[in-house]
Amino acid sequence: MKNNRHRKILEIINQYSVETQDELIAKLRGAGIDVTQATVSRDIRDLKLIKIACDGSTGKYKYAAAPGDDVRISAKYRNIIRETIVKVDSADNIVVLKTYSGMAQAAAAAIDGMSWGEIVGSIAGDDTIFVLMREREAALSFVEKLRSALRADVLERR
Repeated sequence: MKNNRHRKILEIINQYSVETQDELIAKLRGAGIDVTQATVSRDIRDLKLIKIACDGSTGKYKYAAAPGDDVRISAKYRNIIRETIVKVDSADNIVVLKTYSGMAQAAAAAIDGMSWGEIVGSIAGDDTIFVLMREREAALSFVEKLRSALRADVLERR
């Protein structure tokens, strides 16, 4: 539910110039998602949305995703990823993750917990996870973020 709402919020702010929480609530309700102001406020914080100028002449602002922060890997999820994932690869818009035996479920739960709107869904077996992304570019970005998190772990262990 939350992941779907987050995905819809990102879709709305990319498609429309949304200036206020009330406008965002109206768009969400128009899409069949009943929300409260408190929920939208938390979603804005969770998604780390920022306000940017619509254009220089009007002085109006709109919500936008923070640049360069497509995937937010919190410390909790970063630790799970570092402890479970051993290999990251992709094929088109599918990301394939290899984990230690029996650890795929934990890693998939961490990935799902990131609430990244570009993730369509994930399937976890014993030591392999398939993550379906919306676009190839999103898959490549996701792979790089995960590899970066794993490289940082290797450097810290030295």
